[in-house]
Order: sequence, then structure tokens, then C-alpha cells
Amino acid sequence: MNRIDLAGRRAVVTGGAMGIGRAIVERLLDSGARVAIWDKDAAEAARTAAALGEGGRVAAVAVDVTRWSEVEAAVRATDTALGGIDLLVCNAGIAGPTMPVVDYPIEEWQRILDIDLTGVFYCLKAVVPQMIARNYGRIVNVASIAGKEGNPNAAAYSAAKAGVIALTKSLGKELARYDIAVNCITPAAARTRIFEQMSEEHIQYMLSRIPRGRFVEVGEIAAMVAWLLSAENSFTTGAVFDLSGGRATY
Repeated sequence: MNRIDLAGRRAVVTGGAMGIGRAIVERLLDSGARVAIWDKDAAEAARTAAALGEGGRVAAVAVDVTRWSEVEAAVRATDTALGGIDLLVCNAGIAGPTMPVVDYPIEEWQRILDIDLTGVFYCLKAVVPQMIARNYGRIVNVASIAGKEGNPNAAAYSAAKAGVIALTKSLGKELARYDIAVNCITPAAARTRIFEQMSEEHIQYMLSRIPRGRFVEVGEIAAMVAWLLSAENSFTTGAVFDLSGGRATY
């Protein structure tokens, strides 16, 4: 494993209690950062923090990213625990049901966009001001290959992740005059608990689309995120980094 130097950096990982988020938390800790786990599941976040933390290097912060007031409170709690935020990974998200647009429940459409897109916007809006004030920051938004290509029977998820890609590009341009890099990743599916929200037919469809012939490992995602959060990533911003195992055609 290549070691990425994040010593002294203070990071937030949303949805960091399990799955991809937890793998990212582990990699950032291995790289020397201190990390705040932002997660709606307060108990799971606390368990993960207890399992990974030592010497106050991990803080668990309960937050629903769809509620602006809770995101603001999470920033204050993180400032108290870590002394500020240098690195932000917007990872929290859900897949939602897999069904055609004509059958898609309106409330589910809204719920997925609230978590997967508006939640990212809230976190960026809340954290970016202090990065601007210090003229330093690194941001990684977790999108999806579905945001590039659109998965059938997953219109809400695909639309939300496409929005994350566009949001990343917009913010990257807005902050380009600062030493702040804003990028996103577009992984193929990883075998995590998000699969519980999907039909087996949809899971097999996603697998069939990956030329590598397997799902991405969470550690592979975390490795790319760690470099994007490093000081070495000093020029690239507003970019989309592919983790689709060869699926992406553009």
C-alpha cells in the first residue's frame, strides 16, 4: 500500500460508519489524518469510532445530511473535536428501489435526491467557507458510474449522481483561485450493504456491465480518495475520476 501523507489534516467523511465510507476513514487514519465520521446512524458511527480511534483521532458526529440545521451543527461539533476541517468526503448516499420511471414512487424519488444530491450541497455549503478562509482544502464527492451512463430502473439514483458530477465541476471552477481541489469519483458498484436496497436482477445487470468481471473493492476506492485529498493533488480540480473497471465509455 502506498502511503499518502495526510499528517496533521482534519477530515470529515459522511456516511463513514460502514461500507465505502468506513474504508475511506481507515485509509485516512493510516495516512495520518484525524477524522470525524458523520453518519445518521449514531450508534454505528460510535461503534466505528471506538473500533478505529485512539488518542482522540476519530470523532463520531450524528447528522442527517438532508437537514441544513444538523449539518451546521455537525460542522460546529467537528470544529470542537478536531479544531477545523481541511478535507471533506461527501460519501453518504442510498440506492433506493429499482423500478421503471412510470412506477417510481414520488416520495422515493424525492428522498433519494434529498440524500444523494441536496445532502452533498448542504455539506459543501457548510464546510467550504472555512477552507476559503484558510486558503486550503481538498474535497471528494462520491458519485457513480450511474451518473455518467444512467442505469435502467434506477433513474433517481442515476439523476442524483449526475447532479453530483455537475455540482463538483461547478464548485471546482468557483474555488479554482484558492488552494482548494474539488473532485469526484465515479465507482462501479461495491458489494456493501447498499446491495440490500437492490433486486438481484439489478445487481447482476451491474456486474454484467463491468469489463473487469467483478465489483470494485472498497479499499480500491479509498486508495484513490486518499490521493485526491493529499497536498500532491494541487492542480486538478473539477474533475471526474473513473473507478468503473472499464465500464465508462467517456
